[in-house]
Amino acid sequence: MPEPEGGQRRRLLPLLGGNHGGRSTMTCKYRCADACFHPAPNTSDNEYFGDMVNKAMSRRGLLRSGAVAALVVGSGAGTALTAAAAPVRTSSSAAGPKPPTPTFPDLPERGRPVGFQAVGDNTVDSIVVPNGYDWSVTAAWGDPILDGAPEFDFENQSVEAQQQQFGYNCDFVAILPLDRHFERALMWVNHEYTNEELMFRGWAGPENATDEQLLIVQAAHGGSVVEIERVDDTGEWRPVPRRRRYNRRIHTGTEFRLVGPAAGSDLLKTSADRTGTKVKGMLNNCAGGTTPWGTILTAEENFNQYFGATAAITDPETVQRLSRYGIRTEAGTDRGWERADSRFDLATEPNEANRFGWIIEVDPYDPDSTPRKLTTLGRLKHEGASIAIAEDGRAVAYMGDDERFDYVYKFVSKNTYRPGDSKRDRDHNLRLLEEGDLYVAKFAGNSPEFPADAPADGLFDGTGEWIPLIEDGESKVEGWSVEDVLIFTRLAADQVGPTKMDRPEDVEPNPVTGTVYIALTNNSARTPEQRDEANPRAANKFGHVIGLDEDRGDAAALSFTWKIVLIAGDPEDPETYFDGFDKSQVSQVSCPDNVAFDPAGRLWISTDGMPGASGVADGLFVMPVEGDDTGHLRRFASVPRGAECSGPFITPDGRSATIAVQHPGEGSGASPDNPLSTFPYGDQPRPSVVTVWRKSPTGGPFIGD
Repeated sequence: MPEPEGGQRRRLLPLLGGNHGGRSTMTCKYRCADACFHPAPNTSDNEYFGDMVNKAMSRRGLLRSGAVAALVVGSGAGTALTAAAAPVRTSSSAAGPKPPTPTFPDLPERGRPVGFQAVGDNTVDSIVVPNGYDWSVTAAWGDPILDGAPEFDFENQSVEAQQQQFGYNCDFVAILPLDRHFERALMWVNHEYTNEELMFRGWAGPENATDEQLLIVQAAHGGSVVEIERVDDTGEWRPVPRRRRYNRRIHTGTEFRLVGPAAGSDLLKTSADRTGTKVKGMLNNCAGGTTPWGTILTAEENFNQYFGATAAITDPETVQRLSRYGIRTEAGTDRGWERADSRFDLATEPNEANRFGWIIEVDPYDPDSTPRKLTTLGRLKHEGASIAIAEDGRAVAYMGDDERFDYVYKFVSKNTYRPGDSKRDRDHNLRLLEEGDLYVAKFAGNSPEFPADAPADGLFDGTGEWIPLIEDGESKVEGWSVEDVLIFTRLAADQVGPTKMDRPEDVEPNPVTGTVYIALTNNSARTPEQRDEANPRAANKFGHVIGLDEDRGDAAALSFTWKIVLIAGDPEDPETYFDGFDKSQVSQVSCPDNVAFDPAGRLWISTDGMPGASGVADGLFVMPVEGDDTGHLRRFASVPRGAECSGPFITPDGRSATIAVQHPGEGSGASPDNPLSTFPYGDQPRPSVVTVWRKSPTGGPFIGD
């Protein structure tokens, strides 16, 4: 992260302000089961690092991630574990040996400044984009996905229809090529959670719902694969109307395989699966990533809310394990799913919850393949997983655990990535994330006087290390087995003293500069005494972003340097910071959630919580990280009333940006009879994926120019 030209950055003052966030009660209920209204699950006594001794570490370098950039821009030191599960068929011969790798000769130069006029603060019930740009809906809840699926009928939904239609709330979006010109592609979308009050007229709570309604809700979770194509010579995407060979709906009835060292553990066995290797469905999939070998990594986040208990759970060890993941142990329910499916009743199936909270690998090029839950990457409330390739060719996955006071992780594969085009190479790569080492991050500030005084260098920055949890096939947590570390990763990490962070969500390496960016959404529970340089604001309801540079620029390194590049909020607030840029010229931003990168290496940030935190619409922002424009953050798009902006994906040719409009119309008191939003079609709100593109190449054809 080079320093901008033209003078030193201003000195930062101690950050003491902030208060509880302002999300609607509906958001809190369905997104995370009112997590902020309960004590944080992390009750460990890990110290805050203000008094840690800093270690001398070399400064930055470039991350070797060209293989990632070649496939998708903005997707997202030891040997390792031996997989315990039997081999799983991951690809059919019909899918082809390797997806095409497009080439783009005319890409924007590195460090390109932002060129559009920023979108202003607003609460418009629509997508708002800069002059010279246009947008359209690529897919919306209920759109037919599979051949023969019925058209969406809000008043007459069914389980069978929803299993064939585009799912509900959209989060992570990825677009993978089907040809070398990137004119045809596969779009993957996570369907994170549902808003029952907005899905059904007259909804009166899970206790009054029919089994059919509960099963429709289950079917609306999961993910979708949709074949798309460009519209004429523009950047717009539209679904392919026919011959949809790859289209797929993944939902709670889809079979998954558990793979890696924990697969087959007694802790993963249930009455329906005596092997501990087969799981039905995935839950609360938030963000994700793509791999250089053309697969999707999708992350299970707030899975805790789907489990209830018909009788109180009293065993102390079980209570500790469930509570650390925010799973209620008293009799009662949040969602009511156990009424329609007994596997969600922890009194009946105490191990079922252990089968969720994983990173999942999906091969979108093979619609008949079995998605795999990767136990090597640990079990937590995963926001996502993003891949870089280390100097020695090993795959590195960066991950955040989205909870107040939880941690940042990374995984380093045992074996190396093969960039070849053969089916043998791809089959090898498809097993790459099943064996490897798992680490958790500990940050150290370089200003021991903080928080009593502002950092002497005017920056919040320092060094850090990756602490091993699993390395060389062995547990590095004293008294813990490998399977215990992987199944109860949060509890294992508590034992080794990592840094408690402010809801680490997306963690993504920039394929152009090599810096790894960590979006820390907020943490209203941090007290003034709990501040440290990596989390410097008490009651942090606006969030911040950290840039992390691995030692020697090698993704597999076990030490790093870091600094805060964005402290979000109103630019007029003296606590905010925009990488040293003049704050009179930047846009207001709050609650950074997901990040992405364009071909010029500019950082794109989507937000989740601005309506409550700042009173304006959530949206997509871009911030250059190099050159004179470093830190010049501008709002590129805003989303409709009640919605958050998720899943930003900038195509590797820079022609379009795709965003997920999640939960439009979500707000206290909203219902089908009293809608807060009518996006996108003027009737009931429907979560959607939207593409934004330049209407003409005047001034440059690339997004953000």
